[in-house]
Amino acid sequence: MVSKSQIKLITSLQQKKYRDKTGLFVAEGPKVIAELQTAGLKLYAHFSTEFTNTASEKEVRISEAELQKISFLKSPNTSLAIFEIPKQKEIQTNGLQIALDAVRDPGNLGTIIRLCDWFGVTQLICSPDTADCFNPKVIQATMGSIVRIQIVYCSLSEYIKNSPLPVYGACMEGTNVYSAKYPEEALIVMGNEANGISKEIMGLLHEKITIPQFGVRQDTESLNVATATAILLSEFRRFTER
Repeated sequence: MVSKSQIKLITSLQQKKYRDKTGLFVAEGPKVIAELQTAGLKLYAHFSTEFTNTASEKEVRISEAELQKISFLKSPNTSLAIFEIPKQKEIQTNGLQIALDAVRDPGNLGTIIRLCDWFGVTQLICSPDTADCFNPKVIQATMGSIVRIQIVYCSLSEYIKNSPLPVYGACMEGTNVYSAKYPEEALIVMGNEANGISKEIMGLLHEKITIPQFGVRQDTESLNVATATAILLSEFRRFTER
């Protein structure tokens, strides 16, 4: 059974200020929860409709009605768990990296984290105004990939200034992504969904790259930032694998 205090805690973790205050976040669904546990994240509490005999005080058997009360999903998936937010590891200065300049949508951030996992990008740099990676919607969208990606929130301009990597930026105008040559190690900057890369960060880029539009009708203003990230990562990896 879920207590009133537990319901209050879980509900509060929808907001970043309470995640920051408590050092806790919520994950839902057995697959995502299992991924986080396998990665060694510290479990605070685990609620499930599938528990029979629970071996730990942290494991609580609940009814489907109770799961409906605490779940952030329209269709709850048998389990909800609370984990401690892990401590940040040492920042990497090498490899292929993605940097996000004010990417606000949790779904986009979650998808980009999954893309980093797929393409072997182990560090994601985020400006402070990028969506919080421990937002429940982000956790859900990553499908467990968040445990394999080092996510760093910092001043993007300072990070770029101190980075030894060549810096590429996804822009509406720039070098055609399909004709450029790419190094194995680089920092790729992706901009805000509505406004693109900020003026300050634009001035720090070493090269602007663009994904050309092939459609006859030119009504589409731009690509979704997660879609554009997938294309750029694919091209960078394809070029270095030749």
